[in-house]
Amino acid sequence: MQQFTIPQFIDVEDKIIGPITTRQFVILLAGAVLIAIFYKIFDFSLFVVATILVFIISSLFSFVKINGRPFHFFILNITQTLKRPGVRVWNHIINKVKTDYEIEEKPHIKQSVIPSTRRYSVSRLAELSLIVDTKGAYKGENKKNF
Repeated sequence: MQQFTIPQFIDVEDKIIGPITTRQFVILLAGAVLIAIFYKIFDFSLFVVATILVFIISSLFSFVKINGRPFHFFILNITQTLKRPGVRVWNHIINKVKTDYEIEEKPHIKQSVIPSTRRYSVSRLAELSLIVDTKGAYKGENKKNF
């Protein structure tokens, strides 16, 4: 039989540049490209404001974790929750399905309950506890009551 190595720590991302992971590097690279585009398009005052906003947003998406998960998963979960709320109300009166056949109802027969006639005069809790504690090695004094 072949031996296989089992991957461990699959939830840890690979580090490529120091402590920065691939996901963080790509997000920061996209932010830098966006800042370079803003440098060519906008005048200096608008460029500074846009650069600060892009820097904050890209840093937020790359480094912040909420409950141990990346920030973009948090944003996705919020949008999914807002799109479909978690509170659901069950409506038992829905359009009934029309079928070609009818279900035959069986007449309900009431069965009488016969009470148990076996009565114990002494509590057997101590004996049962001893049987459980000894894992069945102690069999009990009389087996007819079990």
